Amino acid sequence: MLHLHAYSNMQKKPTLHTLAAILCLMISTSAFSQNIDHWESAVYNTDQWSYFVGSSEPSSQWIQPNFDASAWLVDQGGFGYDDGDDNTTIAATSSVYIRKSFNLIDTTVIKYLILQADYDDAFVAYLNGTEIARNNIGTVGTPPAHDALATTFKEAQLYTGNQPETYSLTPNNFRSLIKQGSNTLAIQIHNQSLTSSDLSSNFFLTLGISDNSNNYRSTPSWFQAPNLGSTLPIFVITTDDDAEIVDEPKVDGNLGIINNAGLNKLGDPFTGYDGRIGIEIRGASSQSFPKNNFGLETRLANGENNNVSLVGMPEENDWVLHGPYSDKSLLRNVLAYHLGTETGEYTPRTQLCELYINEDYRGVYMLTEKIKRDKNRVDIANLKEADISGEELTGGYLIQIDRDDASTELDGWKSNSSPQKFYAFHDPDQDELQPAQREYIKTFISSFETTMASADYDKDYTDFVDRSSWINYFLATEIGKHIDAYKLSFYMHKKKSSNGGKLHFGPLWDFNLGFGNFDFVCSPDPQGWTYEFQGTCDNSHPFWVKKMTDIPEVSNLINCRWQELREGAWHTDSLMQFLDDRLTEMGDAPDRNFQRWPTLGTYVWPNSYVGDTYEDEVNFLKTWLTQRLAWMDANMLGDCNLVSTEKIVAETKPFSIFPNPTAGVIYLESYLANNQGNVLRTFNSLGAEVATYQASQNINKIDISTLAKGIYTLKLYHENTEIGYEKLVVR
Repeated sequence: MLHLHAYSNMQKKPTLHTLAAILCLMISTSAFSQNIDHWESAVYNTDQWSYFVGSSEPSSQWIQPNFDASAWLVDQGGFGYDDGDDNTTIAATSSVYIRKSFNLIDTTVIKYLILQADYDDAFVAYLNGTEIARNNIGTVGTPPAHDALATTFKEAQLYTGNQPETYSLTPNNFRSLIKQGSNTLAIQIHNQSLTSSDLSSNFFLTLGISDNSNNYRSTPSWFQAPNLGSTLPIFVITTDDDAEIVDEPKVDGNLGIINNAGLNKLGDPFTGYDGRIGIEIRGASSQSFPKNNFGLETRLANGENNNVSLVGMPEENDWVLHGPYSDKSLLRNVLAYHLGTETGEYTPRTQLCELYINEDYRGVYMLTEKIKRDKNRVDIANLKEADISGEELTGGYLIQIDRDDASTELDGWKSNSSPQKFYAFHDPDQDELQPAQREYIKTFISSFETTMASADYDKDYTDFVDRSSWINYFLATEIGKHIDAYKLSFYMHKKKSSNGGKLHFGPLWDFNLGFGNFDFVCSPDPQGWTYEFQGTCDNSHPFWVKKMTDIPEVSNLINCRWQELREGAWHTDSLMQFLDDRLTEMGDAPDRNFQRWPTLGTYVWPNSYVGDTYEDEVNFLKTWLTQRLAWMDANMLGDCNLVSTEKIVAETKPFSIFPNPTAGVIYLESYLANNQGNVLRTFNSLGAEVATYQASQNINKIDISTLAKGIYTLKLYHENTEIGYEKLVVR
């Protein structure tokens, strides 16, 4: 059963999300994990197998499901000699090739595959034509020749009462290989020498089933359910003397990261990081949740900062472990930061993981980068203590609009605008800034707000802000429609005058209460603009957010940029695939998370929706996102065709381009009498010049294959004077 709840002043009311809309996406969520209900075997060693003794090379297609093996012999599996474990005895040989077709009834409930291999002396196994396991012979990906020999001797184990080797395949490995209906397991077994006294081949395929169906056979009597581990990196934190982690100061401890190429298990060596840290609880309202968020520093043994790379992220020492609690999809911040990254603006990198603290399992977390100045994070100048005048004073500021938690004016300042907003010094913080520096950035922001309150704000706003960064920030924020948008954790940073001197918006941060996951003040439904909350349901936004967005040229550029992003990384299919990839990446980690934090089916502030299962929660997120994107498509601000251009000198159309839309090549036909010195300049939807082409002929063939999909403005210049423009759509 699905529960659909929305709350307004804590009163329940129906949402616009119908049960049918939720269910429409369930078919695409087969990658969801559930606990393994039981294990069954699809293939036994004693089944009838087709086999070929390797006195010569078999067909190169022998591993493929559609291979015609009618010329091969068929008998009971367990092919070999002189081991006492052979069901079908063959002559002494360097190799034997075996194939077994088997049916899978419902692949959606198969969570793990385990190949159990008992052999003498080497083997390579293939599932539907793809190698899935090997040992003691050759190089992965290269099928051994029929007369290739095992690297060393390897004795079979089952006949002595011991366990066979096991090769576990997670959904990451097998989901794209298996299919409903007939499948083929193919194995080549190799001896160590032609004079070897024995050869064995006993293979089993066992399935981890997530429901109570029984479509296969019981597992062998010796089978023991394996410790499958996690498909995510495992973070293991141990505080000194088991100290409790508090909200300041950081306590000392050690972090070990288990990050193998395959499955990760507690007790494995720390392959990702093994070193000292300081750790504290972080967050505001989230501190009321039992599943905390943490800030941590990687440190040297002497306590100094230790800049290191964690799970592939650029080296730094400040990190955040975000623990989704009210967000029961576990994915909202991961999704939001992905949206931001795809705009080309810096957005904190993320990696899902599982966390243990002092041997206590804490669930699924998201490691992310703390927002700070750094060449690999917010790439602005390093403002020094001596930078109190001239060019050096003009950049290197990272500030945010947030709660007014200041005890003194040194923490930030309150604007003179209505509504009054609190601007907090983030990096450098209030203790690092000099009085002249605090005054400079305060005066700059105040001048920006004064300009936005003036009659000519629509002409002068670009003196202060980087327009393209606002457009990217606005669109990503609007997709998430989170209740704290533009008023809390609203970051912006200023570059030096020599680097443009403008105010840039971002990075994005904290979408836990986005994508339909809030139940107060304003509507969580996928319809409606977040920036229009101001004056309707929430008067907490800076006054200039709506004014700047509604400037016609800004709205028109927003429209162009939206079309460009929707053609690529923000296409609905692309975003659904991103979510599915994260679900596959997590494997069964959500099961463990919700065993530790049993919140499914219950209201957690400020949920607008409560689902009985994890699948329900992710289906809700997918449905909400799909509806949100469709609504924004239909209601997008502005008109890309009205993007302003410089004055066209020629009274008649001076040139044309064809084909349009296109990809790869365009032809430019000029109608000018003299084409010498013609240059075609190409601008993207944000007005940035991205390419320049010579166009000195009457008809010019121009290679545009380097241009990404999107909408461009092509301007033709003759002797440095613009003489016309055309819009181009690159598919």
